[in-house]
Amino acid sequence: MRSHTLALLLATCFPLLASAKQPNIVFIFSDDHAPHAIGAYDGWLKSANPTPNIDKLASQGMLFRNSFCTNSICGPSRAVIITGKHSHKNGFMNNGNNFDGSQQTFPKLLQKIGYQTAMFGKWHLKSQPQGFDKWMVLPGQGLYYNPDLLTKDGKTQIEGHCTDIVTNLAVDWLKKGRDQEKPFLLMCQHKAPHRNWMPALRHLHLWADEDIPEPATLFDDWKDNASPARWQELEIDGHMDLTFDLFYNLTPQFKGLSRQGKFDKSAWRNMFRMTPTQLTAWRAHYAPLDAALKKANLKGKDLVRWKYQRYAKNYLRCVRGVDESVGTLMRTLQEMGLNDNTIVVYSSDQGFYVGDHGWFDKRWMYEESLLMPLIIKWPGVTKPGSTNTQLVQNLDYAETFLEAAGVAIPKDMQGQSLVPLLKGGKPKEWRDSIYYHYYEYPSVHQVPRHNGVRTDRYKLIHFYEFDEWEFYDLQEDPDELQNLYQDEKYTSQISELKNRLEGLRKKYEDDTVGSLKPAPWRKKHRTKQFRVLNDL
Repeated sequence: MRSHTLALLLATCFPLLASAKQPNIVFIFSDDHAPHAIGAYDGWLKSANPTPNIDKLASQGMLFRNSFCTNSICGPSRAVIITGKHSHKNGFMNNGNNFDGSQQTFPKLLQKIGYQTAMFGKWHLKSQPQGFDKWMVLPGQGLYYNPDLLTKDGKTQIEGHCTDIVTNLAVDWLKKGRDQEKPFLLMCQHKAPHRNWMPALRHLHLWADEDIPEPATLFDDWKDNASPARWQELEIDGHMDLTFDLFYNLTPQFKGLSRQGKFDKSAWRNMFRMTPTQLTAWRAHYAPLDAALKKANLKGKDLVRWKYQRYAKNYLRCVRGVDESVGTLMRTLQEMGLNDNTIVVYSSDQGFYVGDHGWFDKRWMYEESLLMPLIIKWPGVTKPGSTNTQLVQNLDYAETFLEAAGVAIPKDMQGQSLVPLLKGGKPKEWRDSIYYHYYEYPSVHQVPRHNGVRTDRYKLIHFYEFDEWEFYDLQEDPDELQNLYQDEKYTSQISELKNRLEGLRKKYEDDTVGSLKPAPWRKKHRTKQFRVLNDL
């Protein structure tokens, strides 16, 4: 703590001297990028080679294999990251909330000691960004093609693909928009690969003539899960819409935009906003594929497999755009002579289901949505090509950035700085379990509120509004197919985890379990399962 205070005093009194030693920070953040869709994580999608640049970054820094979110959904994850506090503490528990921008955030604290701060891309916290010298952000979820961006001076529209636009804004700021004598924080935050998975035109051909591997659990029937897993609304089979998610029959003409009253505005709004050149290329790619599907008249598992292939390919095509962004930013840092004194971080707001368990989306505490990628390159500090298996969370990012910059970590932050891990250390007092709490229900996809605890081997989940439990031995069952909550062999472990769960709830001062009413803006949503009619 004494060294932090000295660094803060140095930075305050002699900012130019401090800036010569303080590292720059480039934080590249995507949306819904599952670790198993990154080659360096050795997941089942590795064979598609989706991320050569991110893999290269991992070879130059540290890859965290046990990196988890605290609340698996877009806005809340972002709020946790910039505040270093759980959702119930920062006040942004679901995407219907408004982030209180007046509260303490790590960009504000970096600003106070002379850092320049910039934010480009997906913000998704509703309120206007604070703590940034320069910002241009997508309104809400934003669009893939020709998106609007909000600025301090109003709204502007930029032609092109969103991933490229955000990358170009970040590069332009690095080259021309900052005081090159000062340290900086650059947050480059992509919409991709979020639903509706609309890739750049140059990527439409990727994997066109090959099949993406299927997950082993594509046809999971959730018979061993608690009941909420059987009446969710995120199945590729029953809930992934051929038109709005997969663009079937949307490319030749704009039809069926309100079929069953269900639509995802990012798809149809983008079709209307495309330039003639963009729309022509889009139709040329998808129209023949749609015609082939109609002729094939697929049913049952054959149709599910077709839907999975189109979904997975578009998802990975969007990932490839993000990967190219990482490569562009890395080259820019090298060309500008900034490489040796810049921390580069790649992460995403949570994991995602790429057909795992037959699903898409996130929200659950199951591994595919709980795990989030985290790769950090810190030249001269972190050993290239290293890996870490400690339990870390997005709760730790703010503290890490602050310690790296020499700023005292506020006592009310709830995470732990990763700096000791990045230096190759193994702190004795590091956490041995993580706490999770998901709130957004009733809502899109109908995943109930739940909290839980995970250790290096076991996981306990409580769907507390239904008083249903799940317990998994991740060593024996990494795919979480066997709910062992009723297995007497694990009675002691379950009892221990219940105590840990209650202990973590108290430690983090979470008094929201079971106390929240449905958010008013979500009352219109269904409370029972529906099935999408995938008529060809």
